[in-house]
Amino acid sequence: MEVVAPLISFNWTLLMVLITFLVLYFILKKLFFEKIRNFMEAREQKVVDQFESAEAAEKLAEEHLLEYNSKLEGVEIERRGVLKDAKTLADKRAAQIIEEANAKAKDMIQNAEKEIERERAVFAETMREQVAMLAVMAAEKIIEQQLDESRHMAIIDDILKQDEGEKWTH
Repeated sequence: MEVVAPLISFNWTLLMVLITFLVLYFILKKLFFEKIRNFMEAREQKVVDQFESAEAAEKLAEEHLLEYNSKLEGVEIERRGVLKDAKTLADKRAAQIIEEANAKAKDMIQNAEKEIERERAVFAETMREQVAMLAVMAAEKIIEQQLDESRHMAIIDDILKQDEGEKWTH
């Protein structure tokens, strides 16, 4: 049988390797591990800060979006108000224009009626004079006498006074 040697045997070489390892570990810990740990912590903090910054930026973007949407709604409400005011103003102006046009038309109709009435009066007076002249001429022929101007006017006035109750119409 063979004798099996132990896997790890205690000797001076092992002790020197162990001491060298510990010295190297403490040197690395003092000089290198601290820097690596600081670098890793700084990197971790930087990543955390970036996440927080991204979350803050996202929150700010959402706030801006909400603010923009509320402003947009405000603008829409204002636009509707302006359109409503413009329509109301246009309706008022249209009503005013129609009222002015109706007033002008009414004035024109009244003026035309006054003119027609004046022309009727002139026509009636002319007709009275012509009828009176015809009546006088007929009376002259009947009486066969010639009347002077003053007598003629007196007869016309008498006829007109008798006829005052009647209105000449055409």
